[in-house]
Amino acid sequence: MRLNPLGRFDVIVALRFMREGFMQTTLIVLGVALGGGVIIFMSALLSGLQTNIIHRTLNYQAPIRIFAPDQVARPLRQAGPAAVASQVQPRAQQRRSIDQWQRIRADALRIDGVVDATPVVAGPGFAQRGDATRAVSIIGIDPASYFNVIALDERIVAGTGDVGPTDIVIGTELAKDIGTAVGDKLVLALANGAMTTLSVRGIFDFGSKGINESSVYIALRSAQSMLDLPGGAASIDVRVRDPFAAETIAQRIRGSADVHVDSWISANAQFFSAMSAQILANTLIRVFVGITVALGIASVLVVSVVQKSKEIGILRAMGTARGQVLRVFLIQGGVMGLIGALIGSLLACALATLLGILAAVVPARRAAQLDPAVAIRG
Repeated sequence: MRLNPLGRFDVIVALRFMREGFMQTTLIVLGVALGGGVIIFMSALLSGLQTNIIHRTLNYQAPIRIFAPDQVARPLRQAGPAAVASQVQPRAQQRRSIDQWQRIRADALRIDGVVDATPVVAGPGFAQRGDATRAVSIIGIDPASYFNVIALDERIVAGTGDVGPTDIVIGTELAKDIGTAVGDKLVLALANGAMTTLSVRGIFDFGSKGINESSVYIALRSAQSMLDLPGGAASIDVRVRDPFAAETIAQRIRGSADVHVDSWISANAQFFSAMSAQILANTLIRVFVGITVALGIASVLVVSVVQKSKEIGILRAMGTARGQVLRVFLIQGGVMGLIGALIGSLLACALATLLGILAAVVPARRAAQLDPAVAIRG
């Protein structure tokens, strides 16, 4: 007949020792609970912070961007068989299309970890309405694939982001600066004098003043025509399943085509280094907290062994095996760790709930004090 584990001799003795040293057991359980709560809370805080930062960063920036290779200045030969120019100056980079961008996009989509890729045409211009003129970055997009890479559709606060040949989507800051709203007409002009009149289809808010006041989105074909890139793509924006694998995937793209490839990791090297340092610091803190908790349990059990040496001697004299004595104290450590971990998890949940409530106090009071008549008028 198989005995219930709770009826085993070593389990009974371990629980009895813990009960007899109730104060010591309580203190170590509370220590484990506080240590476990700190570890759980810091892990959740760091994970949430990273997710939020990455989500905000990649809202308006593709994890990987593919460009045409840089134009290289070559030395000019002068008269004579071996005479060359003594000084070569860097060549000004011109706006040009990626050679065979459709094939490169298709190759990128076949790489494991790539979710989608979209062609983009971008260039500088001016947004004009009446006497107001603002310098902007014109971005031509294909909404069907672009929304799978950049969350523009999720950031629309008025109208829609589905631009057609005569539509434009602008940011909240630009809309405020030039005094326009959805449905209004807007003149988009280039430095060479080319201009077109478009209708404001939507207004977005990326949570970044610089982006909201300087970026405008139009249809891909409209941008190709305005920026003199018929049928071309100045870049290909790529979305990946794991943002932290972007640099690895970018290297694979570089190896398969003669293109220039940037990942968000290389473009934000300082930010990524700071995040890596934060992860390392958090890991070290959790390790030291864990070591402190382990030493606390060990110290209590050492004291317990000293205090219970007489009882241990009697048990050994009665025929108790060394393995059973060993299991008595292992069970004590395991039980105290388990109870402390459970209490620590509850403490971490309670602390997170409290912080959520405190964070909601200001907006809740503002909502409660809102005048109904003012709110309805909008």
